Amino acid sequence: MKWISTIITFCIIMVSLNTASALGENISDLKKLISASEDTRMNSEDLAFVLATHGFDATPKSSYVEIRLHNEIYKLTPNGNEPGLCDMAKL
Repeated sequence: MKWISTIITFCIIMVSLNTASALGENISDLKKLISASEDTRMNSEDLAFVLATHGFDATPKSSYVEIRLHNEIYKLTPNGNEPGLCDMAKL
């Protein structure tokens, strides 16, 4: 139950800040979303949820998230204590 309230709170903050209103259209939207916020407790499922709510085709894997963007696949790994939401690499 605590995780649900954390996710809901995070989503409300993201919507109210409106700093990264990505529509899942391009890589710059994705980078803006990643750098605009951070959460040290976020796992791959939480990250996939946030990305999906911003219009990205996100699929959680065991310890990372796959994003499909214009026929390219990116691997996003939650950062933990590092700045930003995740690290991103092209597959």
